[in-house]
Amino acid sequence: MIRAVIFDVGECLVDETTEYGTWADWLGVPRHTFASVFGAVIAQGRDYRETFQEFRPGFDLYEEREKRAQAGKPEHFGEADLYPDVRDALTTLRADGLWLGIAGNQTVRAGRLLRDLFTNDVDLIGTSDDWGASKPDRAFFDRVAEVVPAEPGEMLYVGDRVDNDIRPAVAAGMHTALVHRGPWATIQWNTEEAQKLPTFRVDSLLELSGEIRQFNARER
Repeated sequence: MIRAVIFDVGECLVDETTEYGTWADWLGVPRHTFASVFGAVIAQGRDYRETFQEFRPGFDLYEEREKRAQAGKPEHFGEADLYPDVRDALTTLRADGLWLGIAGNQTVRAGRLLRDLFTNDVDLIGTSDDWGASKPDRAFFDRVAEVVPAEPGEMLYVGDRVDNDIRPAVAAGMHTALVHRGPWATIQWNTEEAQKLPTFRVDSLLELSGEIRQFNARER
């Protein structure tokens, strides 16, 4: 039985197009060039943060985030950056009686933004900065297991990345759903892991309610 659904943030709930565009502007490179290099780095199986090194060797992402904030251009996302299926999906899943959480690799500031957006919609919001552990490390998923009122085998972790979300969540004993959007899922969608590891593969979060209902019916 799936009793709890936990969502990743970037490219699962939040469309990061605007944010990565602002990083391109900050680096002083054309947005399409930044996006192209970003995709190439992902396709090569490298850490996305290496994208910044291609344009500015020695780039420190956390330090540059602080510089942006001091310059009046802090990282930001809001209602307009949510994928259009997010609100309806959360409403439906909550009506289904499922426990809902949000847990991703996010900064303290992003955690505040998430709480402004979702406090009334989910039961828990946790970030890597809150917990001192980040995906794909097992410690992150162990922390999820500690705070969610269900057994790992009763949890569904929803994300867009095989490497950061699906693979480590499966290793932690959780069910998983791979959502087909954003650069990672688009690049990884037809890989063997993407086809075999997830419990569900969905094009929209709105599909989750029906998939979970069918899954739980089979488990009874």
